[in-house]
Amino acid sequence: MIRTSARSVVPVSRFGALGLAAVLVLGGCSGSGGDPNAEAAENGSSSPSATESSGPTESASPSASASPTPTAAYKPATAEGPAENVPLPVMPEIAKEESKEGLEAFGDYWFSLINYGYETGDAAPVREISAPECSICQSFYADLEEGYVNDDWIQGGKLTVLSSGTEFVKTPEGRYQLLLSVIQEAGANRGPNGKVYGQGPADEASTAQIMEATYDSGHWVVNLVENM
Repeated sequence: MIRTSARSVVPVSRFGALGLAAVLVLGGCSGSGGDPNAEAAENGSSSPSATESSGPTESASPSASASPTPTAAYKPATAEGPAENVPLPVMPEIAKEESKEGLEAFGDYWFSLINYGYETGDAAPVREISAPECSICQSFYADLEEGYVNDDWIQGGKLTVLSSGTEFVKTPEGRYQLLLSVIQEAGANRGPNGKVYGQGPADEASTAQIMEATYDSGHWVVNLVENM
């Protein structure tokens, strides 16, 4: 699992590292909230107009009403099993803007997808907005691949962005830099029947990280995330 601090973690028997080693300032995390309630959709069917014919006239069909669609409840991971029905974070509109506020919101969103990956093993959302040269991203992908092999799962490890800020000035490489203060909860790599491959303690203090991102074709792409 990705860790925000550079300190060592409990050795693991099968995973290279329990966490994103040397990653401070990985943007904000979105908490694991409950799923939104589905709204009932009511559809009325109109009765066909009568036409003059030798055949019988059809009577109007009764108005049909759809039943509310039940929403599966979110359940966080436990020692007994992985998280269930984890909602996929939605990018806020402001995070799509090439602006100071847009970059800060995007940083938070990126970290929320990291947390989503920990809970589901799905790295695709992070891949979609991260460049191939992002080395910490590659470590994250590898952690998920091994953390969710067979019936294994990751419990905890949630990253929270306490604050972030940017001068919003491009580097010579054409990137914008975002500075963040990030803290991570305790986490563990688990398996069936009480198996624990490794555990990482919660951060005692926040760590400072830097994110570099470029704005291309109307959206942000993460190029780098590392400790300061």
